[in-house]
Amino acid sequence: MGDPAGIGPEISIKAAADPRVLEICEPILYGPHTAEALRAFTPGELSAAAGRAAYDAIVAAAEDAGAGRIDAVATAPINKEAFALADLPWKGHTELFAFLTGGHTPVMMFYAEQLRVVLATVHVPLRDVPSLLTRELVDFTIDLTAAELPRFGHPAPRIAVCGLNPHAGEHGVIGGEDDAVLRPAVAAARARGIDASGPWPADTIFSRAARGEFDAVMACYHDQGLIPVKLLAFGHAVNVTLGLPIIRTSVDHGTAFDIAGKGTADPSSLIEAIRLAARLACSAKL
Repeated sequence: MGDPAGIGPEISIKAAADPRVLEICEPILYGPHTAEALRAFTPGELSAAAGRAAYDAIVAAAEDAGAGRIDAVATAPINKEAFALADLPWKGHTELFAFLTGGHTPVMMFYAEQLRVVLATVHVPLRDVPSLLTRELVDFTIDLTAAELPRFGHPAPRIAVCGLNPHAGEHGVIGGEDDAVLRPAVAAARARGIDASGPWPADTIFSRAARGEFDAVMACYHDQGLIPVKLLAFGHAVNVTLGLPIIRTSVDHGTAFDIAGKGTADPSSLIEAIRLAARLACSAKL
């Protein structure tokens, strides 16, 4: 259900009743969603209680998925500040699911019909990205992306690696990370049989991928990858966590405290997240 003070309960209830969802799966709601349970939370108001309720729902769903009692998990948005108020150390769903499923190293992918983007780094300050963008991390992200994309209908995935610096560094003139880390990682991936290329300048690579030249783009940091996805497919893109032993998808938006409790929230992204989770679950059983 996500943060019960946000739009999570509203969009979850709407999505769970949508015919497009009911025709492919049996939705089970985790977290406060009845009128009585939601009275404990003020719409649009940050609280430790809301953060804890969201956390408890995630834990319950993750445990049931790990035990095989459910086939997949689709999550409504949480609020990172509410998690902090509840003294919870995780900055988001991705990190928490990794912890709950045994310490796996996950990769966040945003999936839309027009564009697929994976993130090498996620919820970190921008100033820390260059030091975190190591060869080991880039190798891992490319390898996991290549291994997972066949589940999404791309049996021989073409992966474009986005440059960190403007113009992908201009061969060291505008920063050295592209030549020192990204370019050797791409060459090594190709030597392992992966169809990877780059690093490509960020100002052109996403439009090329959206036209079908690539199956996915590896972005170096959060906003570099999410801005083009949300520009092209906001409300329809799905956040997928790669590398977990369970299937987990999520919406492409936040808790929207400004409209919480007003009955106007659009469940489209959650519907897409549930449908993709169900599709992946069915594929896994074949």
